[in-house]
Amino acid sequence: MGPNNELMKGLAIGFGVAILTPLVIAALAPVLQPAARSALKAGIRVYEKGRENLELLGETVDDVVAEVHEEMHDAASAAEEVSETVADASTDAGSVH
Repeated sequence: MGPNNELMKGLAIGFGVAILTPLVIAALAPVLQPAARSALKAGIRVYEKGRENLELLGETVDDVVAEVHEEMHDAASAAEEVSETVADASTDAGSVH
């Protein structure tokens, strides 16, 4: 009689849960729906703020990359001017003798 008693108890619990679950959900819906909406609104706000911050970070990185490119170009131009000056000086020194 032990296993049959356990089976009946399990079936009764399962049946009770199956019947009560929709009733509990229907009773709690008016309370849970506003909370769910508030949570969803907060999530959307956080997402939008994160997206704005990510765009700002991207713009900052683009600015820094542009500055580095400009510095590299300026350094290359300065090095080219120095090498031209050295070449001119050695040409002038050779023609003086």
